[in-house]
Formats: sequence, C-alpha cells, structure tokens
Amino acid sequence: MSIFKRFYPNLYTRTTYNIDFIKLFDHGFRGIIFDIDNTLVPHDAPADIKATMLFRKLQAMGFQTMIVSNNKEPRVKSFADVVGSGYVFLADKPGTKGYLEAVDRMGLRKEQVIVIGDQFFTDIWGANRSGLRSVMVGRISSKEPPHIHLKRMLEQPIKKAYFKTRRKSGKVGETAWDDMRVEE
Repeated sequence: MSIFKRFYPNLYTRTTYNIDFIKLFDHGFRGIIFDIDNTLVPHDAPADIKATMLFRKLQAMGFQTMIVSNNKEPRVKSFADVVGSGYVFLADKPGTKGYLEAVDRMGLRKEQVIVIGDQFFTDIWGANRSGLRSVMVGRISSKEPPHIHLKRMLEQPIKKAYFKTRRKSGKVGETAWDDMRVEE
C-alpha cells in the first residue's frame, strides 16, 4: 500500500471532455462537482463554448452540477453564471467544507456525487477527505501561476505511484469503471 493513497483518484483521464458521462449516469451518479482552472478551461480563462455545451449536456442528462473552487467569488460566479451551475467559492480545498456544502445544496447523498479536478493536493485529496469519489484529469494548459507549478512538481511522485498501482491492479481504462458504481 502506497503512502500516497490518500491522494489517489478513483479514475484518471486525459481531459474532462472525454469522460463517459453516460456511463457515470448509468452507474448511479447524479451530481458532479467541478474545479474550474485547468479542469474546464485554462487558468483564469472565462467559460468558453466547450464548457458551456458540456454543462448543458450534463444538465439535460439529469445531472446536477456544482463548481467548487478556491478562487474568490467574482471568478467563480462569473464562470458559474455562464455555464448555469451552482457554485461554492473560497472553498478551502483540500478541506471538506466546500465539498460537503455542494453535496448538501444538490440534495444528494455523497455516494451519488463525483468530483472532477486536475490537482492531487486540492481537488482529489479534498474529495477523498469528504468521502466522495473522484476523477483526476490532465491539466489543459501548462501556463499557471508559480505556486501551482511548485505543487505540480511536488505531485510528481504521487502521480507516478498512482499509475504504477493502477497498472499492477489492472484497473486502467474501461476496467476501472467497475469501481465506480453507486451502491443503493
């Protein structure tokens, strides 16, 4: 067992935009919590047509969505307003408060909610600490503030250990979805 396990997501995929959301819905998920920067758009970028269309698609499928971000309200609200989502700002990730508030506001059980983010130390660890399942996505852009670059360097041993563990278990790609069913 790796000492890094607390930081591991349930799944990893290259981008938010290639997640099989139909499969998540079929597996019983009804709520999705997103990070913004480098999960949906490049760092500090406004909501774009791709993100807007994704949220429309998800909501049409029956998903509830929330954005949980450590950013200040003007950044988070402006993004959430464009994509039509609820939000929690200054969430203090990896703390649990923002995640649990989002789950509560959706009116769902934790087992029905999944978190999608691009950082082990904030998005994924916070989801794990909150008892939520998570999908880690690759970052959209390498243009980030210096403090994020530092975190990325510190995350490298965790990322390496995670992929080694997943390869050994055979839980990669489609086989990993077996772990993602919502129990009634």
